[in-house]
Amino acid sequence: MATTKTPVVNYTPEQTAEMKAFYNPTATAAERKAQVAALAEKFGKSVKSIVAKLSREGVYVPAEYVSKTGEKPVKKDAHADAIAKVLGLSENDADSLTKANKSALAKVFSALANSVPREVESPEDEAAKPALVAVLARVSGLTDDEARSLSRVSRSTLAKIAAFAEDEVGD
Repeated sequence: MATTKTPVVNYTPEQTAEMKAFYNPTATAAERKAQVAALAEKFGKSVKSIVAKLSREGVYVPAEYVSKTGEKPVKKDAHADAIAKVLGLSENDADSLTKANKSALAKVFSALANSVPREVESPEDEAAKPALVAVLARVSGLTDDEARSLSRVSRSTLAKIAAFAEDEVGD
């Protein structure tokens, strides 16, 4: 003997229509959050339940993630690509940059972004890798951990960045 489960209906069609009419997806994030809270209180449901229903209906707009500082986060690859673009690095050099930690890349990019744009000449193999990392650490204010993470970046990439940074600082 097979039993058939009757689906539980959490929201009537009228409630769903009322929710869709009340919720304004073009409002600010704070206003949308308040609207969801008001709907949860009105229907005696949890905020998560309201969010799930609005999502199923295709009208819910999630809040954008922001970092602890309130900024929209930037991925490590984006920092590496931006540095590569500024310095005219090859794709292999850009891939090598992604091995450094994110805060080191952000500081290097910030130093480059605040400098005067110019053509960069690569001093191939003029200095050893630790010397290049030391230059970047001094110019960009890297912590010891950030500087150590740069040791995974290729020597030719470090040479290009260090030469550019050192010329900008005037050392």
